[in-house]
Amino acid sequence: MDQTNELPLVLRSAYHGLHRRSNLRFEEYGVTADQFVLLATLARGDALTQRELAARMPSDPSTVRAMLALLRKRGLVARQTHPTDARAKTVSLTRAGRQKFQQVWKAGQSIRDQMVSSLSSSEVTTLVTLLRRVAGSLAELPPVMAAAELCPPLGDDRG
Repeated sequence: MDQTNELPLVLRSAYHGLHRRSNLRFEEYGVTADQFVLLATLARGDALTQRELAARMPSDPSTVRAMLALLRKRGLVARQTHPTDARAKTVSLTRAGRQKFQQVWKAGQSIRDQMVSSLSSSEVTTLVTLLRRVAGSLAELPPVMAAAELCPPLGDDRG
Protein backbone atom coordinates (compact mmCIF):
# COMPACT_ATOMS: atom_id res chain seq x y z
CA MET A 1 0.00 0.00 0.00
CA ASP A 2 1.48 3.38 -0.94
CA GLN A 3 1.74 6.22 1.59
CA THR A 4 -1.21 8.14 0.09
CA ASN A 5 -3.55 5.21 0.62
CA GLU A 6 -2.08 4.42 4.03
CA LEU A 7 -2.51 7.95 5.44
CA PRO A 8 -6.25 7.67 6.29
CA LEU A 9 -5.67 4.34 8.04
CA VAL A 10 -2.74 5.68 10.07
CA LEU A 11 -4.68 8.82 11.04
CA ARG A 12 -7.64 6.70 12.12
CA SER A 13 -5.39 4.39 14.13
CA ALA A 14 -3.72 7.33 15.89
CA TYR A 15 -7.09 8.93 16.65
CA HIS A 16 -8.54 5.71 18.05
CA GLY A 17 -5.46 5.06 20.17
CA LEU A 18 -5.65 8.56 21.64
CA HIS A 19 -9.42 8.26 22.14
CA ARG A 20 -9.18 4.87 23.91
CA ARG A 21 -6.34 5.94 26.20
CA SER A 22 -8.09 9.21 27.01
CA ASN A 23 -11.37 7.48 27.84
CA LEU A 24 -9.57 5.07 30.16
CA ARG A 25 -7.60 7.84 31.86
CA PHE A 26 -10.55 10.25 32.22
CA GLU A 27 -13.00 7.62 33.47
CA GLU A 28 -12.13 8.26 37.12
CA TYR A 29 -13.10 11.92 36.60
CA GLY A 30 -16.46 11.02 35.06
CA VAL A 31 -15.52 12.55 31.70
CA THR A 32 -15.20 10.96 28.27
CA ALA A 33 -12.60 11.96 25.69
CA ASP A 34 -15.30 13.70 23.65
CA GLN A 35 -16.58 15.59 26.69
CA PHE A 36 -13.00 16.62 27.42
CA VAL A 37 -12.73 18.15 23.93
CA LEU A 38 -15.92 20.11 24.61
CA LEU A 39 -14.63 21.31 28.00
CA ALA A 40 -11.26 22.23 26.44
CA THR A 41 -12.97 24.20 23.68
CA LEU A 42 -15.03 26.16 26.21
CA ALA A 43 -11.98 26.60 28.48
CA ARG A 44 -10.48 28.90 25.86
CA GLY A 45 -12.69 31.53 27.45
CA ASP A 46 -15.48 32.65 25.16
CA ALA A 47 -19.13 31.78 25.62
CA LEU A 48 -20.19 30.06 22.40
CA THR A 49 -23.43 29.11 20.72
CA GLN A 50 -23.95 25.38 20.19
CA ARG A 51 -23.31 25.87 16.48
CA GLU A 52 -20.01 27.70 17.13
CA LEU A 53 -19.00 25.03 19.63
CA ALA A 54 -19.75 22.21 17.18
CA ALA A 55 -17.68 23.96 14.48
CA ARG A 56 -14.71 24.57 16.77
CA MET A 57 -14.57 21.06 18.25
CA PRO A 58 -15.34 19.90 15.41
CA SER A 59 -18.33 17.67 16.00
CA ASP A 60 -21.86 17.28 14.75
CA PRO A 61 -24.47 19.52 16.43
CA SER A 62 -26.60 16.65 17.74
CA THR A 63 -23.62 15.12 19.58
CA VAL A 64 -22.72 18.52 21.04
CA ARG A 65 -26.33 19.05 22.14
CA ALA A 66 -26.40 15.68 23.94
CA MET A 67 -23.06 16.30 25.66
CA LEU A 68 -24.14 19.79 26.74
CA ALA A 69 -27.35 18.45 28.27
CA LEU A 70 -25.38 15.89 30.29
CA LEU A 71 -22.68 18.36 31.37
CA ARG A 72 -25.30 20.95 32.26
CA LYS A 73 -27.07 18.46 34.55
CA ARG A 74 -23.71 17.87 36.25
CA GLY A 75 -23.22 21.62 36.73
CA LEU A 76 -20.16 21.84 34.46
CA VAL A 77 -21.65 24.14 31.80
CA ALA A 78 -24.28 26.86 31.90
CA ARG A 79 -26.49 28.42 29.24
CA GLN A 80 -26.98 32.16 28.96
CA THR A 81 -28.87 34.45 26.63
CA HIS A 82 -26.67 35.58 23.74
CA PRO A 83 -25.48 39.16 24.35
CA THR A 84 -26.62 40.47 20.94
CA ASP A 85 -29.33 37.99 19.90
CA ALA A 86 -32.03 37.37 22.50
CA ARG A 87 -33.28 34.35 20.53
CA ALA A 88 -29.93 32.55 20.83
CA LYS A 89 -28.22 30.91 23.80
CA THR A 90 -24.55 30.62 24.55
CA VAL A 91 -22.79 28.07 26.72
CA SER A 92 -19.77 28.47 28.94
CA LEU A 93 -17.99 26.60 31.69
CA THR A 94 -19.15 27.04 35.24
CA ARG A 95 -16.63 27.32 38.05
CA ALA A 96 -17.03 23.56 38.61
CA GLY A 97 -16.55 23.03 34.86
CA ARG A 98 -13.29 24.99 34.87
CA GLN A 99 -12.07 22.96 37.86
CA LYS A 100 -13.05 19.69 36.18
CA PHE A 101 -11.26 20.74 32.99
CA GLN A 102 -8.08 21.55 34.96
CA GLN A 103 -8.19 18.15 36.71
CA VAL A 104 -8.67 16.24 33.48
CA TRP A 105 -6.08 18.35 31.63
CA LYS A 106 -3.50 17.41 34.28
CA ALA A 107 -4.59 13.77 34.17
CA GLY A 108 -4.06 13.71 30.40
CA GLN A 109 -0.51 15.04 30.52
CA SER A 110 1.01 11.54 30.53
CA ILE A 111 -0.95 10.71 27.35
CA ARG A 112 0.26 13.87 25.61
CA ASP A 113 3.82 13.15 26.74
CA GLN A 114 3.65 9.58 25.44
CA MET A 115 2.12 10.72 22.17
CA VAL A 116 5.09 12.93 21.32
CA SER A 117 7.83 10.94 23.06
CA SER A 118 9.18 9.50 19.81
CA LEU A 119 9.24 12.88 18.04
CA SER A 120 11.61 15.82 18.23
CA SER A 121 10.24 19.27 18.98
CA SER A 122 10.57 20.29 15.34
CA GLU A 123 8.81 17.08 14.22
CA VAL A 124 5.89 17.88 16.56
CA THR A 125 5.67 21.38 15.06
CA THR A 126 5.78 19.96 11.53
CA LEU A 127 3.20 17.28 12.32
CA VAL A 128 0.76 19.81 13.79
CA THR A 129 1.22 22.08 10.76
CA LEU A 130 0.62 19.21 8.34
CA LEU A 131 -2.40 17.86 10.22
CA ARG A 132 -3.96 21.34 10.29
CA ARG A 133 -3.47 21.52 6.53
CA VAL A 134 -5.05 18.09 6.03
CA ALA A 135 -7.98 18.99 8.31
CA GLY A 136 -8.46 22.27 6.44
CA SER A 137 -8.44 20.58 3.06
CA LEU A 138 -11.07 18.07 4.18
CA ALA A 139 -13.21 20.80 5.75
CA GLU A 140 -13.49 22.40 2.30
CA LEU A 141 -15.06 19.27 0.78
CA PRO A 142 -18.62 18.08 1.24
CA PRO A 143 -18.54 15.10 3.70
CA VAL A 144 -19.49 12.50 1.06
CA MET A 145 -16.82 13.76 -1.30
CA ALA A 146 -14.20 13.76 1.45
CA ALA A 147 -14.88 10.08 2.21
CA ALA A 148 -14.73 9.16 -1.48
CA GLU A 149 -11.39 10.90 -1.88
CA LEU A 150 -9.79 9.06 1.05
CA CYS A 151 -9.83 5.58 -0.45
CA PRO A 152 -9.79 4.22 -3.98
CA PRO A 153 -13.04 2.69 -5.21
CA LEU A 154 -13.69 -0.96 -4.39
CA GLY A 155 -12.10 -3.22 -6.92
CA ASP A 156 -9.36 -0.70 -7.71
CA ASP A 157 -6.13 -2.70 -7.73
CA ARG A 158 -3.78 0.31 -7.51
CA GLY A 159 -3.11 -0.30 -3.79
